[in-house]
Amino acid sequence: MKQIAPSILSADFTKLGEEIAAVEKAGADLIHVDIMDGHFVPNLTMGPPLVKSIRKITKLPLDCHLMIDNPEKFIEPFAKAGADWISVHVEACNLAELLPAIKKLGCKAGAVINPPTPLKKILPFCERADFVLIMTVNPGFGGQAMVEGTLEKIAALKKYLTDQKLNIPIEVDGGVKLENIADFADAGADIFVAGSGVFHTGDYKKTIAQMKK
Repeated sequence: MKQIAPSILSADFTKLGEEIAAVEKAGADLIHVDIMDGHFVPNLTMGPPLVKSIRKITKLPLDCHLMIDNPEKFIEPFAKAGADWISVHVEACNLAELLPAIKKLGCKAGAVINPPTPLKKILPFCERADFVLIMTVNPGFGGQAMVEGTLEKIAALKKYLTDQKLNIPIEVDGGVKLENIADFADAGADIFVAGSGVFHTGDYKKTIAQMKK
């Protein structure tokens, strides 16, 4: 089951509620929320209060991607704010401890890996995760182009999960657009985070329908 997760980082924040309602109506499966702290990545975005507000206006699962240092301090506040999925970076924490802790809070736990990090760093933790998120750009800013070698990384992870009989989805985040989504899918991705690829198009319903096709 392929899923589309529009990233609100690319939405119009002057009418965020309308934007979220529009992509929900247009067929989105998840709402992706990029949490950045200005330390782990060079940008600063939103925190638990915004997640709490969003929770009130959508029935879709909130997919909160923590691009932050010391994520162990924040998983509980985000869970309490209404996050359904929480993903944390192998570069920022001990996944062996944090993935089970996220599950204890009643959320799906995701393991995330950045483009420069070798895939082998995350493989030992896959069996503890509900999903694995491969960053297809260097995190921190929206609207970037895919990093070279990403498709091979997705394919290698898919092969590993299949060989290990781990039935968990692969999520991809960064540079996902209508013209390349089939490449990501062919490589083995299941969940597609799309920011500008959805919110910077004129017709969300048409875009999401074409992406799923």
